[in-house]
Amino acid sequence: MRKLTGALCLLGALAAAPAYATDVVVLDWRAALMQSDAAQRSMNELRNQTSEQRQQAKSLSEELQKLQQRLQKDGAVMSDAERKKLQQELRQKGGRFQQLRAQLQQEQQKQQQAFLKSAKPRLDKAIQQAAERHGADLVVDRDAVVHMNDGLDITQEVTKILNAK
Repeated sequence: MRKLTGALCLLGALAAAPAYATDVVVLDWRAALMQSDAAQRSMNELRNQTSEQRQQAKSLSEELQKLQQRLQKDGAVMSDAERKKLQQELRQKGGRFQQLRAQLQQEQQKQQQAFLKSAKPRLDKAIQQAAERHGADLVVDRDAVVHMNDGLDITQEVTKILNAK
């Protein structure tokens, strides 16, 4: 009877084994995609397209710093009219700076979304190829992983596959 029970337990364990034998790999898909040559070209293109706006924002930032320094340094000895004029100029330039910065961020988000949409099919194929190469049944986002052994991360491999295409 003991042997029969032991044999049944062994068969039960063997039948359940495939459920636990799933090979898992980890991927940071955002990093794999953003480190690809195509993403770098897209970001360089964006920098070129927005270089004038970025230069304007940089100039405004420098002007704002100078105006703030002047207000702090000389504000106590300025007349009320001068101080109000300087504060008004600070508000106007600060508003323009914030507007430029918001436009740049919006343009960057728009470009990233367009790139992601166009790159998604290639990314999916690259992930599939890397997973098949490792015999993985499951690919998990690295952000969802608490602990992993070395060698389970396929991020660099996915980037290499993307660059090869």
